[in-house]
Amino acid sequence: MDTMKSARKNDTGEVGSDLSEQIKAATKDNHVRAENTQLMLSYQKGQITLPQYKVLLCSLYEIYKALEEELDRNSSHPAVAPIYFPQELARLETLETDLEHFFGSDWRKRVIVPAATHRYEQRLRKIGKESPELLVAHAYTRYLGDLSGGQVLGKITQKSLGLSSKKGLSFFSFPGVSSPNRFKQLYRSRMNSIELTEEERAGVLEEAVAAFEFNIQV
Repeated sequence: MDTMKSARKNDTGEVGSDLSEQIKAATKDNHVRAENTQLMLSYQKGQITLPQYKVLLCSLYEIYKALEEELDRNSSHPAVAPIYFPQELARLETLETDLEHFFGSDWRKRVIVPAATHRYEQRLRKIGKESPELLVAHAYTRYLGDLSGGQVLGKITQKSLGLSSKKGLSFFSFPGVSSPNRFKQLYRSRMNSIELTEEERAGVLEEAVAAFEFNIQV
């Protein structure tokens, strides 16, 4: 299995048995591609536009609605429980606040999402019902990515759009996390404690690659 091969080794030699390390190695190439999408290149240039940001918020809302509802529903599942941090990480309410700021009180009627976002949402619903352990791959990819880049992307968004306050930027703020770096260490530690069969582990690694691809398409 190519995913497993790439997960076992990287340029520095052997990758350990930790799930977080294996996911990082398996998704190395996808990570580079994700950083070079049109949206991320706009961010790197500090040229994010309001239409781009509105579409992003709409897509993130659909994605996190599915992800967080499935995590909530499977919160006692042995693979989900260790990485279930709704108070610290939940994004749905922040996205609702941001959407109301930009679209008004009837924002729910005005949310339009690309087909790629619908495909991502359908995948999350499917695995939530059939293979909850695979939610780990999506939670890790989304939450730790947003936690890592949130502060910087929030500042770029504010500057690019000429916003005078933080209104409309709630998504980038994690008030329940006092130290992102320490929290990410805790999250990886919890993730590495999840007991998976070899088949389940291989499935999570493949799903992590798929998670990056879904995000790239969105």
